[in-house]
Amino acid sequence: MSKLTYAALIGVTLSQLAGCAAVAVGGAAAGTAVAVDRRTAGVYVSDQEIEVRALARLRDAFPLQNEHISATSYNRQVLLTGQVPDEATRARAAEVIKGIPDVRSVFNELTLSGVTSLTSRANDVSITGQVKTRMLRDDRVPATKVKVVTEAGVVYLMGLVSKSEAEAATEVARTTSGVTKVVTLFEYLD
Repeated sequence: MSKLTYAALIGVTLSQLAGCAAVAVGGAAAGTAVAVDRRTAGVYVSDQEIEVRALARLRDAFPLQNEHISATSYNRQVLLTGQVPDEATRARAAEVIKGIPDVRSVFNELTLSGVTSLTSRANDVSITGQVKTRMLRDDRVPATKVKVVTEAGVVYLMGLVSKSEAEAATEVARTTSGVTKVVTLFEYLD
């Protein structure tokens, strides 16, 4: 296996585990993450549970794997990203997620296309890392309060932020190399 393929595979694997990291690492990491988050501890834990349930339900609903669907929950709102072969699958995925307890809403950003390559997914992981790094360096952006998801070069931003924080985060993402579009799904504190 080539080094590029190996690196891409690791990047994709890590990106898929990112939503479950606090659950997998244990109480200490979860406690630290909750301490810097604007969500309550209960909502934070609920978001982790929603993501785990979403992945399980999507695997059950679509066992053939001719689609690539990721689910990210923030403040009980679920973002669906990835690729599906047809509109029926796209609609079914949203319905599956809406059936999960505590889900307030679903942002269905699934696209109708073939599944992206490992190289494309590795590029998305890189873009997410670049956006997060740039946010950490920008005093106007509460980087630990913004969830960044990248799919096919499109960056999705979620979080509980002020309007000025949202504008700054959007500007950082928009001006990051490789980003083709920024979709803001923020909830505003002001």
